[in-house]
Amino acid sequence: MDEKIIDEIPVEALKAELTPERRLRSTNKGGNEIYVVDGREAPNVMREIGRLREIAFRSAGGGTGKACDIDDFDVMDPPCRQLLVWDPENNLILGGYRFITGRDVRMVNGQPRIATSHMFDFSQRFIDEFLPNTLELGRSFVRVGYQSSKAEAKTIYALDNLWDGLGALAVIDPEIKYLFGKVTMYPDYGPEARNMILYFLNKYFPDPDRLVRPFRPLETNTDTAAMERIFTGGSFREDYRILNKHVRDLGCNIPPLVNAYMSLSPTMRMFGTAINDEFGDVEESGIFFAISEIFDEKKKRHLGTFVPEEGDNLMRFFGR
Repeated sequence: MDEKIIDEIPVEALKAELTPERRLRSTNKGGNEIYVVDGREAPNVMREIGRLREIAFRSAGGGTGKACDIDDFDVMDPPCRQLLVWDPENNLILGGYRFITGRDVRMVNGQPRIATSHMFDFSQRFIDEFLPNTLELGRSFVRVGYQSSKAEAKTIYALDNLWDGLGALAVIDPEIKYLFGKVTMYPDYGPEARNMILYFLNKYFPDPDRLVRPFRPLETNTDTAAMERIFTGGSFREDYRILNKHVRDLGCNIPPLVNAYMSLSPTMRMFGTAINDEFGDVEESGIFFAISEIFDEKKKRHLGTFVPEEGDNLMRFFGR
């Protein structure tokens, strides 16, 4: 049985920890602010993030079942840092990511100590050639009530705001060359729509080098021949149009984070899909791409608009 989620943390306690030295940048849209915190040094902010994460994930059919979604990766040494979007007008955290740089990742029994290591097997080539320059992302969330385009104009950009923050991190630390994250499908998502999305991702974003593979790949029983008859567009754009229509016809929408990743880079890699039995049996698909190969429009928007001096106070998080 799920535990009762903790009460909201008082605003004054949050503002006391969202100090100028933790501010990363202003967002391009919405008039919000991006902060980076170490949850061990900002316990009230960490608890509010944990509260909001659990609410968001439970509402979608996942979650930890705990009163507050904080785990060992949030507080280990060195920990995952928390990147968050703050609405200074309404004094609310609108969304967040947690992240860790490859050079901070410790190895345990030959595998990296990161949140996905119980689901994915990392090849030695990935560990040697890619991990040291990779930013691992997880626990992406947007505050419940701020996830729809029907929300107020100031808040509909929460996911876009998060990408402003990730872009700034890549500017601050030029050693970050790759992003490794996950997209999540929840148990109540229609299996037919899910299979179409996963087929599309594997078709256009394969991992021919098998850099990372699930220990126990999700069994979808996808009818490959049927999928080939559906996806006849001959290009990413046309097949995406087909995917979007079919998914909508099935009463679903392509998850926003899936759309966001697909629109970032033409050379993204899909690392397969696994069941996360530690998080409500959600289905997690590994996603990986090089920052240098992000579409120019996205680079200009999320990286090119950042003034590096804004982030000077956060250099300690990057060992610089």
